[in-house]
Amino acid sequence: MHLNVLAVRTLAVTLALPVFSFQNQRRRDENLRKELAIPYKKWMTEDAAYILSDEERLAWTRLGTDDEREQFIELFWRLRDPTPDTEENEFREEHYRRIAYANERFASGAPGWRTDRGRMYIKFGPPDEIDSRPSGGSYQRPAEEGGGITSVFPFEKWRYRRIEGVGSDILIEFVDKSMTGEYRMTTDPSDKDALLMVPGTGLTLMEQMGLAPKSDRFNRTDGTRRAEAFGGTPASMNQFERLHLQAQLDRPPTGRFKELEASVNSTIKFNILPMQARSDFFPLTESSVLTNVTVQLENKDLQFQAKDGVHKCVVNIYGRISTLSRRAVNVFEEQITVESPSEQLAQISRKSSIFQKSIPLPPGAYRLNIAIQDAIGGNRNNFEMALNVPRVEPDEFASSSLILADLIEKVPSRSIGSGQFVIGETKVRPRLSSIFQQFEKIGIYMKAYNFKPDETTKRPSGSVEYEISRDGSNEKVLEFREDVATMPNASAQQVTIEKVLPLTALEPGKYTLKMKITDSNSHQTLTPIAVFTVN
Repeated sequence: MHLNVLAVRTLAVTLALPVFSFQNQRRRDENLRKELAIPYKKWMTEDAAYILSDEERLAWTRLGTDDEREQFIELFWRLRDPTPDTEENEFREEHYRRIAYANERFASGAPGWRTDRGRMYIKFGPPDEIDSRPSGGSYQRPAEEGGGITSVFPFEKWRYRRIEGVGSDILIEFVDKSMTGEYRMTTDPSDKDALLMVPGTGLTLMEQMGLAPKSDRFNRTDGTRRAEAFGGTPASMNQFERLHLQAQLDRPPTGRFKELEASVNSTIKFNILPMQARSDFFPLTESSVLTNVTVQLENKDLQFQAKDGVHKCVVNIYGRISTLSRRAVNVFEEQITVESPSEQLAQISRKSSIFQKSIPLPPGAYRLNIAIQDAIGGNRNNFEMALNVPRVEPDEFASSSLILADLIEKVPSRSIGSGQFVIGETKVRPRLSSIFQQFEKIGIYMKAYNFKPDETTKRPSGSVEYEISRDGSNEKVLEFREDVATMPNASAQQVTIEKVLPLTALEPGKYTLKMKITDSNSHQTLTPIAVFTVN
């Protein structure tokens, strides 16, 4: 009897196993489906949140498969490409440049792209004029704001000469009432007045003469203060006009879009032309990462052609980023030209030529194919490498790539976020060989994300420790520490680490740079490492 009971129980368990296995498989499939849906959802709510039209949002909700969403995103960018007859999409590149700049400059209690200043910058680009009062304090009102002296919170005024679909001479104000760096957009100039609610203080000229009540300062509707097509400042508008301006600014930017022609298929051939390549990653939002692809060639491997006393070489570069199933997601074509007077050719031949392309990509795994051709000599080379674009969760203490650079310098305001090697407001040129001469300086560049903010100041708290040791001996040749709070533009969302060190004190040999980034509030650390050689 005992054996029969045991057999029945065993049979019952055996029959139940496929049921449990099937349920577990369904659960895994459902979890996988939800995980795969995250990048598409975040593309809509983050990457393109400010530029999606109402019609496009409605169309998005009707999509049923990931293939349809992929096609939608591809068409979305194509429709905005100002030069559809080229491989580059300048609109998309400029959009992600603005996101990167917003994260660099406007982060406060939220990532820069989420702030009011970041939102306006991403939608309308850099303003034509900026009046910044980061410390607030005493303020002489201009005539259009009523005159008189008052005390104000920190604020910024942005003026745009024209915003398509909104009007001309648009003035937008941002006020930091909390004194924490969190600037909020307002169309009411009285919002920055720290004495507005204090009776008898901070009066305008009209109020001083008893001709206007303080409580009704900016609510007048008389015709003498009406704005013409938003041509005046917010102070010259009545309440309804300011609300209308606010609604206009909140709408997606308008523009003239063009259709993109069918994508161009290129054949990549193989020969020999030595090259080096690397990729670096800088998260912009949860669903997009700025991916910098850098290619370096040695000029001695290139063929120069002499003409009119000038030697010239030309290298064509073709790049393609595709999914693991080889569906292309980005294609770029560039040309490197090097020119040298005949008497300087030997010196130029000892140097390198470097090229960089910045592409925003969703987190995930990709293939990168790069092909190069010496247009004069005919030599070619191509190779394939993996691009493992990292995902950084909102509360995850994480870092970008660590770059060892031979050049780190600030760029002019007109070049912020644009051009080769530019990350935010800094030009960072990687040294792909990681080989430096003693007379050179080594640049250290990276970003750390998602510090736990201090509950009082809302600022990051922590340190960055640097240690350089010589390989083989563990001899520490350099060691120092920096306070995170003292770093320029440091915020809880993003801290940029920039350091340039002379190498004259280092003897020839191989060295290891070890860094330790500490978040004092969350008690977490990051330990990036890089290796370099001094000749």
